[in-house]
Amino acid sequence: MSAPRNVRTTFGFYPPEDGGASWQAGLETFTDAVERDFADSVLERRVAPLRGVEVLDFDIEVAPDVWGTGTAAMPSPEYTYITLGNVTADEAAVFAQWLRDSYVPSPTGVRFISSAAMENGDENPWSLPATGDAAAITAVMRDHLTAAGAE
Repeated sequence: MSAPRNVRTTFGFYPPEDGGASWQAGLETFTDAVERDFADSVLERRVAPLRGVEVLDFDIEVAPDVWGTGTAAMPSPEYTYITLGNVTADEAAVFAQWLRDSYVPSPTGVRFISSAAMENGDENPWSLPATGDAAAITAVMRDHLTAAGAE
């Protein structure tokens, strides 16, 4: 069996379906959490032109000398998402574990999807495992990419 490819893609993270309010999220709380847990983060608020809502663009170091760039939009429970772009499953898993364990109030409350899967016609988010370390999350994210024909 060959080693999995290191596909770079954008991962989107979402609250549970029909449970957007479960994150109890807002840009203020997310900004505070990122600043607290990612010391060298770079944060910038802007208004997204497509929907006219305020979003937070951020750069965080997910591993030594490995940075991820993301965007968080949380104007309402029905429209809440966080993206992390141009990352591998391994890199995204570090952020996903932080999101699940340090920000979201319930470990069963995070779904994800990748742009690589969406480009191949798969628009169904997967659930992060409720427990496990970054390696366990990486395995699920790689399964997601493989199922979509991206890895």
